[in-house]
This record gives sequence, C-alpha cells and structure tokens, in this order.
Amino acid sequence: MNNKYVIGVDGGNSKTDYFLFDLDGNYIDHLHTGTCSHERFPDGYAGAERAMKDQLHQLLASHGLSPQTITAGSFGLAGADIPPQKARLNEVVRRLGMTHFALDNDAFLGIKAGSEKGYGVCSINGSGMSTAGISPAGERLQIGGVGSELSGDEAGGFYLARRVLRAVYDFLYRLGHETAMTEPVMELLRIPSKADYIETVLEGSVKRSLPTTELVQILFRAADQGDSAALEIVDRSAEQLARSAAGCLKHLNFDDDREVDVVLAGSVWVKVESPLLFDGFRRKMEQFTRVPCRYTFLQVPPAAGAVLWALELAEGSPVKPELRRKVIEHIQGVQLS
Repeated sequence: MNNKYVIGVDGGNSKTDYFLFDLDGNYIDHLHTGTCSHERFPDGYAGAERAMKDQLHQLLASHGLSPQTITAGSFGLAGADIPPQKARLNEVVRRLGMTHFALDNDAFLGIKAGSEKGYGVCSINGSGMSTAGISPAGERLQIGGVGSELSGDEAGGFYLARRVLRAVYDFLYRLGHETAMTEPVMELLRIPSKADYIETVLEGSVKRSLPTTELVQILFRAADQGDSAALEIVDRSAEQLARSAAGCLKHLNFDDDREVDVVLAGSVWVKVESPLLFDGFRRKMEQFTRVPCRYTFLQVPPAAGAVLWALELAEGSPVKPELRRKVIEHIQGVQLS
C-alpha cells in the first residue's frame, strides 16, 4: 500500500480539512476537524504540531498508513504568511514524517482549485483578505494576509464591519456624512440611543461578538442605494484588493500577451450579491495593469486545490483535465461543514 496516496490539507483559523486520495484521483477518506493554525494555540508551533500529528493519525491509521508512506502532500495553512512562519511550519511537517510536500499560505489553494492552468492570482476576501500568485514557472508570491493596514489588508468582513461602525460613529459625533447605515446598525445591535453607541460597539469588539456578516450586508444594501458613506468604503476596499492583485501580476513573471486567471475566493467575494465591489475591483485592475485577466469566482472548496497540488507534486507535472474534474467532483460530494 506504500507510495500510492496523496494528502491535501486546507488548514484555516477555525477548521482543517484533510483529504486522502490515490494517484488515480480516487477519494479514499476525509477528516473535517478543528484548527491546526499555530496562531490559535497558546504554545504556538508546538500546539500546531500536536494537532497535526493527532489529526493525521486519525485520517491515516485506519488505512494502515502513516505520513512516511504518503507519496506527496500539500499544506495550505492560515498563519503561514511570512518566511519565518513558513520555515517553522515546514519543520513541523517534516517532523511529522512527510518527505515530499509543499507548504504555503492557504490563499494559494484558490489558484489550484480555481484555475485549470494551475497558476494565476487568487484574491481572498472572506473574514480577512490575502492575495497570492503563482507564475507559469512556479514562482509564488503572497501579498498581505497579515491582518494589518501596513500591508493593505483593507477588505474582508472584519475590516468592512469596523468601517461600517466607524461611518455611523462619524455621522453621530464627528460631522460625518449622514448615512443610511445608521438606523439598521442601531437596530441590529439593539442600541437604544446615540449616547449608548460607542459603549455597545466597544464591548462587542472586545468580546468579538459583533455580527460581522449582518454588518457587511447592511454596507452593501446601503451602497446599492447610493449611500455616499457606504460607497466610499466599498470603493476603497476595491482599490486595495486591486492593488494587491495587480502587484502580484507585476512582480511575478507573467507573459503580457497571455490571459491570466484571477480567482476570487472567500465569503465577501462569493456570497455578497451586490456587484459594486467586483465592478470597482475590475475597473481598478484595468487601471493598474495591462495584463489581460479572466475573472473566476471560486465555487469549489479550496481543499480541492490542496489535493490537486499534491497530485502535481506526485506526478511532477500539471494535473490532466479529466483527473482534475474527477478530484473536484469527489470533493464537492463531501460535506465539509
């Protein structure tokens, strides 16, 4: 049974999906479990190693397998943002017994899952934002994703929700534009009066209990109605997302005459019904880069990208279209939540 299997891992901040496939693209097993991110454990990388060791054992032991018997593995991990973090996590995976594997930020999985070419750019806009690029030669670049305005991470649900709350506060107390977001925010947070606003918002921020999804929905409803404060927020985030994506195109070696896949992933990109953010993003992309782009909203689980990447490593070549379709169909048939 040795050397016939690959593992694909999508390790997020709240959950991890492990997939076991054989080299023919047949689904063997799946484990949906808690986070393995070092940023979520009090003991950091030691906690991540402990979690992955236990989780891999759960997946492999019943099949008579161990990490040492896996042909190739791909690990897309939240918290693998800067070189020292990636180096430490590579050490963790090697100590687990994996010998042939790729490891990088989970943003890279969107490229493998969303582009048949296996290269391009992925703009993640979910709870947070991150941008990743893979060139035709296999060079990789990540921009942002560290949760800081220092790196242009000015999108994502958490950021947008804070901007909504700030816009309402500006209107209430700082001579800001009147905004249609005020009344729905007050109702959503059950704030009885203007005087109670900042106390309620601060308490929710400290407790991390603010309803991010609903606040983002309020933002886009107001923007669709032409609310100037909401449109300003959406426009700024569209520009920041485009600057990161265009930056990937500039700093990686893409042929200017070749259309590049730009994969849009994450809940804000995929689930928000308003077209305003994407329309602004596309306009800014046309302004910032001359590279022709083909935009795709990712409709398959990013974990599919992990399995496809592992198969690439195992075979030493891009995955053939029929094998790609087979893997994606298997993963779409698995309940991940």
